Amino acid sequence: MKCQKCEKPATFHITDLVDGKPNELHLCEECAHKFLAPSTDEANAMLPAMAGLLAQHLAVGETAEELARLDQRSCPVCGITFLEFRKQGRLGCPHDYVNFATELEPLLVNIHGETRHVGKVPKFCASGAEQQTQLIRLRREMKDAIAAEEYEQASILRDQIRGIEQAREKDKE
Repeated sequence: MKCQKCEKPATFHITDLVDGKPNELHLCEECAHKFLAPSTDEANAMLPAMAGLLAQHLAVGETAEELARLDQRSCPVCGITFLEFRKQGRLGCPHDYVNFATELEPLLVNIHGETRHVGKVPKFCASGAEQQTQLIRLRREMKDAIAAEEYEQASILRDQIRGIEQAREKDKE
């Protein structure tokens, strides 16, 4: 398939909602970059509208000072500020969901109607993936408890880990 703006092969297929109806665009990498990152004049013209929409979703009733303070918060892992997220509409890393959780929750509820994934699981997903995730979480919590010298809590977590591992071994047999 060829790019709709030039004759190069289309490598990006973008679906845009226009008046509630999907509009498909097939673009090469260069044209997609231009489409997704408009010129500074276009971006500056769009920023107030986008910021206003995000502010409605995220911070209805917040004062300008509160919004300015929120915009200065940044992720300790990737360094993205909340202002950058508001401008780009994209987060920098998975830790941003935790770091900006209170601000993102109303937005996610508005968009998806839920804050937890309740849909299907991929067919190729290994069985016991939920247990594996729980083991990772428990091991991390145990490591943190040991670092904080909370040995009683660490022993409780260790016992929970052993219980899950033994249950997994029984399932394999």
